[in-house]
Amino acid sequence: MSTDTRDVVEELLRRMAKGDHPRTAELFAEPVDWQLDWPAEGHAAVPWIRPRSSRADVADHFRSLEAHHVPELNGTSVTRILVDGTHAVVFGEIAQTVRASGTAYTSPFALHLTVEDGLVTRYHIYEDSLTVARALGGAKP
Repeated sequence: MSTDTRDVVEELLRRMAKGDHPRTAELFAEPVDWQLDWPAEGHAAVPWIRPRSSRADVADHFRSLEAHHVPELNGTSVTRILVDGTHAVVFGEIAQTVRASGTAYTSPFALHLTVEDGLVTRYHIYEDSLTVARALGGAKP
């Protein structure tokens, strides 16, 4: 049902924004269909990019993101949430600052989620991966 999907998505976004990694992970099914917009082998400059399937993996992903960025400078915003049954697409812009270098970057994103039985079963995010990799590698995005 669309209302349930929207409620879960909005709660997921709240928990992510608060940096509540264990509670964020609780919203995911096991296994979860997890995909980032990267090649399968990932990118050495971006250590959180790797296959994920469990709640522990999800919590680790968000902890790693936080460890490499300055949470107080996170300006990530959501511009729209579209819901169709169990599917939701979240549009917005990632705005982060790399902890090690102080490099700030922005990237538009689209996040495709599927919610079944109150849990996220699909998490596919599409972002400007070149900008992220350049920022983490120390180059100007």
